Amino acid sequence: MPTNRRPRLTTLIAALGATALLATGCSATTSDQPTPQPPVGGSSTSGPITDLPHERIAWEGGPAYWKKFPKADAAGWSDPSFFPIVIWFNGVSSNEEAAYDKSKGFNTYIGMDKSTPYQLFADNDIYWIGDALNSSFNAHSTNWVGDFLEDEPDGRFGVPTQGFQQMQQRKDETGHAGRFRYTNFTQLVMNKHFRAADAERYINDYNDVVSLDMYWYTIPHCSDPNYDATWYPFQTDQKHCRTAANYGRSVDVLRQRDAADGKLMPLWNFVEIYNGMGSGNDELKVTPDQAKGAAMNSIIHEARGLAWFNQSFTGSCKGSSLVRQTQMDPHFCAAKNVEAVGQFNNQVHRLAPVINTQSYRYKFGDGLDTMLKVHDGSAYVFAMIDNASDPGERTFTLPQELRGRAIEVVDERRTITPDAQGRFTDTFAQESAYHIYRVH
Repeated sequence: MPTNRRPRLTTLIAALGATALLATGCSATTSDQPTPQPPVGGSSTSGPITDLPHERIAWEGGPAYWKKFPKADAAGWSDPSFFPIVIWFNGVSSNEEAAYDKSKGFNTYIGMDKSTPYQLFADNDIYWIGDALNSSFNAHSTNWVGDFLEDEPDGRFGVPTQGFQQMQQRKDETGHAGRFRYTNFTQLVMNKHFRAADAERYINDYNDVVSLDMYWYTIPHCSDPNYDATWYPFQTDQKHCRTAANYGRSVDVLRQRDAADGKLMPLWNFVEIYNGMGSGNDELKVTPDQAKGAAMNSIIHEARGLAWFNQSFTGSCKGSSLVRQTQMDPHFCAAKNVEAVGQFNNQVHRLAPVINTQSYRYKFGDGLDTMLKVHDGSAYVFAMIDNASDPGERTFTLPQELRGRAIEVVDERRTITPDAQGRFTDTFAQESAYHIYRVH
């Protein structure tokens, strides 16, 4: 199961280069009176926004990536409205349980009892990543979309050569019948004393999608009296160690490892629903807002899927399946967290057509962590604070092409009016807070 290994040092490798600038020209006019030209990118202050003249963030291709895998493609993973949200070890034994999980936004499973019938996946439009659980799984099982190669091979094997041997064996055994191969890694793949070349081999030589589990809110490292800010590549002081922004920074490092071979794959990120297994502190746990913030920051840093750690083995609130225990007991101690995670997951599904587009590179202001998208005639700005500053007000400056337009704050029932220079201010009441702005 995903856990946090003892922290070590790591370095930052070169950032991934992005694609060339995208721009369109403006045509001349022969009118006697000058005609105002729309901003570059085909948009004006009243027409639909179709493109922006800014550098794109390099990506693996978005939903089209899954077309390479017949099972995932047939299951609808290549649909721009689909976003994979995995739940770790949450068994399904009935249609009622599957319906509850779907109501909380979970659509994919890793880790189940061997007796689980495949028909539950087919009947409920949910998906399985792993080996065949029993004889009801066969080559024609469309909702069996992926093979789970290993969990934390970088942390489980004494030397990388042993891990590579196991990974090659699993690669040879899997990836048949049109399924993709998936592996989850520990924080060691972004560790200074773990050779970058070994991390890159683990990630790039065997897999079609990878994830990482680094539970910043509950790992002991952040409370260590001998805290060393250089242990991880994106150096952060101890005050800002337990922040949502560091979950996104982990995705950045995973992408740097992934990019070493010149090819990109989808990256997912693990977030703890309540606490990270083996945190070493009986009462370390995430709040509902922190769980949502960690997941959103992962997406802002280009995670193409989420995986939720569904267990709590320390502290006063223990459980081997927090979601299922909440279904059985709405007053269960982790119920507020499960409810918040469900709300977040469903918001992501509503916004999936936006999230699944290629992002633009743009700096909106200091102390901000942002993602810029264009979809269906509108621009979207996903925003949080960075991992080096405190909550409070932040000032945004919109790109020239988006000035003079209305701004709706998604799911908050409010609007914002920028000034003539495209500036506006908004408040982030806590480090895990996020806002999504629709500019139209």
